[in-house]
Amino acid sequence: MDARDLVRSVRVVGTAQGLRSVRSAWRRHRADAAGLPRQRGTRARVPGQARGAEPRPGGGVVWFARSALQVRVAVGGAVFFGWDGAGPEPSYALDGRCPEADERAVLEPDTAGGWRVVSERVTVVISRTGAVELRTPGGVPLRRDLPPRWWDPEPDGGGPAADGGARRGPEAARAPGPRGDGYGPAADGAGPAGGTDGPRWVQRSEVAADARFFGLGGGPAGLRLRDGAYRLWNTGPRGGAAPADRPPHLTMPVQLVVADAGTHLVFHDNTWDGTVTLREGEEGMGSGHDRPGGCELRMDGGPLRSWVIVGTPARVLHGWAALTGGPALPPRWALGHHHGGPGLGDEERMLRVAAGYRERGLPLAALHLAAGHPSVPGAAAPGAGHLPGPPGPAERLRELGVRLVATVEPAVPAEPGDPVYDGGAAEDAFVRDARGRVVRGAGRAGEVVFPDFTDPRVRKWWGGLYAQTAARGFAGVCHDGCEPVSFAAFGDPTLPRSARHDLDGRGGDHRAAHNVYALAMARAGHRALRELRPTEPPFLLSRSGWAGLQRYGGAWCGEIPTGWPGLRTSLAAVVGLGLCGVPFSGPDIGGATGDPSPELYLRWFQLAAHLPLFRTRGPSWAGPREPWAFGPQVLEHAAAALRERQRLMPYFVTLAHVAQRSGAPYVRPVWWRQPRDRALRDCEDAFLLGDSLLVAPALAEGERRRSVPLPRGRWYDVVTGQAFDGPGRARVEVPLSRAAVLARAGSVVPVAGADGEVELEVWPPVAGRTGGGLLITDGGGDGAGPVTARFTTRLRDGRVVVEREGGRQVGLRVRVREV
Repeated sequence: MDARDLVRSVRVVGTAQGLRSVRSAWRRHRADAAGLPRQRGTRARVPGQARGAEPRPGGGVVWFARSALQVRVAVGGAVFFGWDGAGPEPSYALDGRCPEADERAVLEPDTAGGWRVVSERVTVVISRTGAVELRTPGGVPLRRDLPPRWWDPEPDGGGPAADGGARRGPEAARAPGPRGDGYGPAADGAGPAGGTDGPRWVQRSEVAADARFFGLGGGPAGLRLRDGAYRLWNTGPRGGAAPADRPPHLTMPVQLVVADAGTHLVFHDNTWDGTVTLREGEEGMGSGHDRPGGCELRMDGGPLRSWVIVGTPARVLHGWAALTGGPALPPRWALGHHHGGPGLGDEERMLRVAAGYRERGLPLAALHLAAGHPSVPGAAAPGAGHLPGPPGPAERLRELGVRLVATVEPAVPAEPGDPVYDGGAAEDAFVRDARGRVVRGAGRAGEVVFPDFTDPRVRKWWGGLYAQTAARGFAGVCHDGCEPVSFAAFGDPTLPRSARHDLDGRGGDHRAAHNVYALAMARAGHRALRELRPTEPPFLLSRSGWAGLQRYGGAWCGEIPTGWPGLRTSLAAVVGLGLCGVPFSGPDIGGATGDPSPELYLRWFQLAAHLPLFRTRGPSWAGPREPWAFGPQVLEHAAAALRERQRLMPYFVTLAHVAQRSGAPYVRPVWWRQPRDRALRDCEDAFLLGDSLLVAPALAEGERRRSVPLPRGRWYDVVTGQAFDGPGRARVEVPLSRAAVLARAGSVVPVAGADGEVELEVWPPVAGRTGGGLLITDGGGDGAGPVTARFTTRLRDGRVVVEREGGRQVGLRVRVREV
C-alpha cells in the first residue's frame, strides 16, 4: 500500500471514511489471497491446423488440432462465433433465448483449403490455421481476425502435460461440456458463469486502413475512438480521486467499425475484465502499401465468443436491438428537464427549488433526491433526515408539475435493526466470500454489504423494496454506485474478485459478475416498477451497466470532470452509448469535480438541451446548479434553451418511439446516413438529432463562430434561415445565446405550438426532391397504443405542399418556415 493513497483518502473523503476505505481495501486483498486460485505457470496455445468440419443449422463447426470454432448465422443476419466450445447461451446480453439459426446459411469448403459460411448479408471465410475473415456478399473484406491465442494454466503437478496442453482432435472438442449442449468442454464457455480459473486469451484483428472505431461506451474527448487502450471494467470513483477523462463506470465490449467497404458491429460476449487496444490504419495514397487498422482484445478469462452484425448503421443498430432487446420507452415527462444537485435532502429545499423554477417561468419535469436517502432502498446517509409520510413532498411537487426521482445505491448499511439489512440477512441475499462469510465494504454510511443481484431470488426480494418507494410517490429511480462501489484507498473500489455470486444458478466469482452487477440490479428495478405501475412506462436510470442495459432504461454519465474537456466528453459518451444500443443517456450539466464557470455551465446546458437526458446535477461539495445561480445573462440564455426543449418535446417523443422500435439512437453521428463520407466520419463536435436536425454546440471557451461539416443535401439555420448546401463545410454563428442548429431541407419536425398543441414545422424541400417526417404520439387513456403519422413534403407550383401517408388529411397545423 502506498502512503500517498492513505493520505489522499483521509484528506479528500474525511478521516472516518478514509480509514474505512483503507480497512475495506485490506479486507478485499486478504479475501482475494485466500479465495482466488493460486497463480500457476501458463502455456500458450493456438488452434493449430484445421482437421475437418461439420455442417450445422446456420453454419457449422470447424475442428482444429487444439480447438474448435462454431459459426452460426441467426435469423436477421447476426453471426455468432464461439471458440473452444463456447455457445451463444447463456448470456446476460441476449434478450431471452438465442435467435433461431438461418437455415439458408451453409458451410462449404473454401478454395484455399479452409472453409466458409455463405449467408445473405455476409460471407465468413475460415483459414486452415484459424484466421476468420468477414466479407460482404460481393467479396469485399470487412474484418480479419487472426488465430486467437490462449494461456492455459498448467496442471498442479507441475511438469508438462502428456499432450502439451492441447485438446486433441474432434473427439475431444465434441465431448459434452458442463452445459450439456454438445458444443465442447470449455469450463469457461458457460457464458456469464465463467467462475473457474480459465485461460487468458488474446484476439487480434485487422480492419481497412480507412476504418474508424466507435462505441465501447464512449471515448475520452471525441466521438471516434482514438489509438490507445480501453479497459472493459466498470469502475466507480476511488475515494476522492478525480474521475478519468472518459466515463469509466459504463464500458461495453461493443465496437462499431465504419469504413468505405461497409459498417459492422462486433460484440465480445464476455463479462470478465479486459482491454481493447485500437490502432487506426494509414492509407498508402499511391506511394506505399496501406497499413490496416488494428484491434487487440485481451481478456483475463471467460469464453472467447462474439457476435458480428453487418450492414448500414441503421440496419446494424436494428439488428443489435433484435438481438439484445429494444430500448425501454421512457415516460413523456422524463424527456423534460431534470434537476438534482447539492442540498436536495429535505422537503423545504426541494419545494424552494421547484418554486424557483416556476416563479421564473422555467419548465421543470423532475427533481432527483440525493443518494443515500433513508426513504428509498439501500444506504441511509447520516443526518439526511426522513421524508414525512403522505401527503409528502412528492404530492406537493406533483401539484407544481414536478416528479420526484429516488436515487438508490446497492450498498446496505451493515447494521442489525436496519429493516433492509435485516430483511436481506433473513433472505440470505448478500454476497459472500469464498469461505462463506458475508462480504463487507465501505460506503457513505459506514460499513456496508451488497445484495447479489445475479440471484433471481435476491432480485425478487430487492424489487419488493421498491413498493415503499412507489408508495411515497416517487415517479422513478436512479441507480448510483452500482458498479458496485466499495470505497477503497487503493486498487479497484469494488468487491473482492474472489467473492462468490449465484450467476443465475451457474455459480462463479466477482471476476465474472462485476460487469453485469448493475445490469442485474437494473433488471430487478425495472421489473418491480413495471409491476407496481403497469399502466405507466417505468423510469429507471443506471450509472453503470453492460450490453442489454437499454431493455431496462437509460444511463447517466455522472463521473465526467468539470472543465471544457469534460464538455466534449459528455457528447462523446452519449453518442458512444447510442452506438452501443443505449439511446437514452446524458451527462450531469457542469461536471462532477467542481463549480463550472458561467460560460461553461451555459454551453453545457445548451448541449444537454439537445440530448435525451437533460439534467442539472453536481457533487455534494459544489455550489448550486440552478440556472439563476450563474447570473442574469446565463439565466436568460438557459431559459431560452429550456423553452426550445419544451417546444421540441413532440419530436423527442417521436424519437423515443423510433428508438424503441428500431434501436436507432436519438443522438446520431453526422455520418449516420452517409457512412462512406470520410469527412463526416472524422467529425467529433456535431451530431444529428434524429434525421431532421443537425446540432453544432460551442465546445470551446470564447467560441462564437465555428465550422460544421454538412451531410449531403441542403440545410437551413433554424434561427436565421440561411441555407447551406452539403457535402462540404459551413461557417455558422454560435453566439452565447444558443447552439447552432440546422434543419434538413424538406423535413417535417413536430413541435409544440404556443398553445401547447402539436404542430408541424416544415422546412422547404429542394426543387425536384421530396422530404418528409414522422410523428408518433403516445396512446390515449383508453389503452390504445402509440399513433403514427408519416408526412411527405414537395414543391408544387412554387408552393410547399405537405401530405399525409395514405392520402388522409394532415389534421394538424402546418407552419412552413421562411427561408
